[in-house]
Amino acid sequence: MNNFTTKYQSYNLKNFTKIPAVEKYFSKADIDAVRVVGSVLPFKVNNYVTEQLIDWDNIPEDPMFQLTFPQKEMLTETDFRLMENAINNNVDKAEQILLANKIRFSLNPHPDGQKNNIPRLNRKKLQGIQHKYNETVLFFPSNSQTCHAYCTFCFRWPQFTGISNLKFSMKEVGLLVDYLETHGEVTDLLFTGGDPMIMSAEKLSQYIEPVINSKKHNVSTIRIGTKSLGYWPYRYLSDKDSDDILRLFEKVVKKGFHLAFMAHVNHPRELETKAVQKAIKRILNTGALIRTQSPVMKHINNNPGVWQTMWKQQVKLGMIPYYMFMARDTGAQDYFAVTLNDAWEIFTEAYKNVSGIARTVKGPVMSADPGKVHILGVNKINGEKVFSLRFVQARETKHVNTPFFARYNHDAIWLDDLKPWKSNKFFFE
Repeated sequence: MNNFTTKYQSYNLKNFTKIPAVEKYFSKADIDAVRVVGSVLPFKVNNYVTEQLIDWDNIPEDPMFQLTFPQKEMLTETDFRLMENAINNNVDKAEQILLANKIRFSLNPHPDGQKNNIPRLNRKKLQGIQHKYNETVLFFPSNSQTCHAYCTFCFRWPQFTGISNLKFSMKEVGLLVDYLETHGEVTDLLFTGGDPMIMSAEKLSQYIEPVINSKKHNVSTIRIGTKSLGYWPYRYLSDKDSDDILRLFEKVVKKGFHLAFMAHVNHPRELETKAVQKAIKRILNTGALIRTQSPVMKHINNNPGVWQTMWKQQVKLGMIPYYMFMARDTGAQDYFAVTLNDAWEIFTEAYKNVSGIARTVKGPVMSADPGKVHILGVNKINGEKVFSLRFVQARETKHVNTPFFARYNHDAIWLDDLKPWKSNKFFFE
């Protein structure tokens, strides 16, 4: 680790066997499993993750290994065998892609009504914009449709499969500005992807500057959703345009915008290297604030001690704990799924053991079709167990902060697994 070079090296399905640790620690069955699952769910990792974050003496249990390397159980046994046979029998590549796509479409590639979030401007469908909540618009720059490494749980996995009609993407920033100028209710603009921080400073500036230079919209907060701190902190330290990126952040702040750096941090180990700690300081020095979020997931962080440690580290480093999410109902959800009951217990136990400064965090929260549903707890009403829930955000604004109850279901992992209490349907259905 002390000899780590900051020269970026990326690995994918074609060259991952060149990772020194793979040759040392992987069996032939392990390599085959990555090739099979990686043919369906996207796989990419880099040398910082493999050299600085993964504990190779603890694989396959190591959480950072689970977070980045495909596991056999991420596909059903049937789908795994079908894909494995196609690969082993040297089935024509086009046929393999057709099979992979058939499996992909069975994995709910667009969960939570995302297709319904695409707006129009002058009858033109804006494929790279989502507008689900009144105040917030998401923008998917066409130049940000990859990441420094792919999380195995990522609900945006369809962005990286090469299937064009599954991708949200747009390069016309002028259309974005026009849309914002005609929708005065929008105060927050979120750049997402992929990962916007995969872009050069010049490219990112081409998307951000037209927004911050316009005086005809009501956007006051610019958000950047990114995993770069965890997967490549050298983006802010020693990349050739690291200083240019930071100057761009400063420009956004000086223009009077609140710059919210939305960092995906899934495990405390991502915050332990000197590189990430220095990168955090540099970002905060621009005037930006860093807010953190992550799903709660089996094999990675389904332990209150992990969350307690993570939130404490984040606060110590000047970051703001923001959300604990439930793993979305897409891709390898069954592999990572934690029940709503267990997630609430994990959150509550961790929450009890941090100071009020860390209790900015909300959770567990499901980003479902009708909105972000907050699991407040398990209660008893007249002796009957129920889930107490509320909307922290909603497709219909009138539902925000509305509390409601669902029948208790010990095995529930998502909103669809719940039934309304004392009613035939939920009020939002």
